[in-house]
Amino acid sequence: MTSPRRCLVIGSGSIARRHIVNLRRLLPEAEIACVSASGRALSADETAATMLPATLADAVAWGPELAIVASPAPFHLSHSAVLLDAGVPVLIEKPLSDALSRFVALESLFSQHRERIEIAYNLRYLSSSQRMKQLIGQGEVGRIHSIRIDVGQYLPDWRPQSDYRRNVSANKALGGGVLLELSHEFDYLTWLFGRFDKVYCITSNSGQLEIDVEDRADIMMSRADGVVAQLHMDFIQRKATRHCKVIGECGTLLWNLNTNSIALETAAGEQPLFADPSVDRNDMYVEQLRGFIEVAAGRSAPRITLDDGLFVMGMVEAMRNSASTGFPTFIQAH
Repeated sequence: MTSPRRCLVIGSGSIARRHIVNLRRLLPEAEIACVSASGRALSADETAATMLPATLADAVAWGPELAIVASPAPFHLSHSAVLLDAGVPVLIEKPLSDALSRFVALESLFSQHRERIEIAYNLRYLSSSQRMKQLIGQGEVGRIHSIRIDVGQYLPDWRPQSDYRRNVSANKALGGGVLLELSHEFDYLTWLFGRFDKVYCITSNSGQLEIDVEDRADIMMSRADGVVAQLHMDFIQRKATRHCKVIGECGTLLWNLNTNSIALETAAGEQPLFADPSVDRNDMYVEQLRGFIEVAAGRSAPRITLDDGLFVMGMVEAMRNSASTGFPTFIQAH
């Protein structure tokens, strides 16, 4: 199959607009349609798409060969189901959904089309992420004992041009809260280190931001081989932070995702292993999309699979259960 010539994007927010620009870059001859996730009419100055179908049904009737679902998380599965039922490959923005219960009725359809589904956890394509994968694979610090992750940024600073309280991240009905919004950390944790079995989680709302979702979470995960992972995530740190510390028998890896750098810490001091501070952050979105185009064309298998997305949701469900009951909860694979 040749590269897709008709591409559809569902949603008109910042990530949807980014995907449209990148589609134009990678598929300059393609037609690109955009339809609002809410069903409202889009104006020509809201998006760089070449077509603006009135409804999702109209968009599907147009015959897209590739689709990106960038609607709010509660609608990811229902929008994707319409496309998959029509045979359209889908790239689903993270997370897969806001709740695993939405997947139950659609499991058969999604399983049938799993080779046409990719989940958009773009942090895997950051250059320092790729280098971390290599370092862990080659045993740079020997046997790993524990992992510590810290991620946070003051929510009003994310998109200062808009009222943060109206954005997806801040609204429970749209799939907001740190557990879903920052689930990139859960994906890269399992991608780099494997799956964990059990989780203990505390979530809270500081009241500082006037939002109806959790703005803080502290999490501990464990598994049978003794590896422990600790994660802190929030919407309230005034300085943007995204760190991962890997403690092993031969030393400690210090990964700063914001500066895109990695260092090795031993008794002898700290040694730089990787630095790419001038990286264009859009490159990881382009690389993600480049791979999905190959999936849509039938030339490649998905790199971030439906099962990957489901396991992240299983982690989130276990965290919610633990936070609610006050007890550790086992993570269920789906």
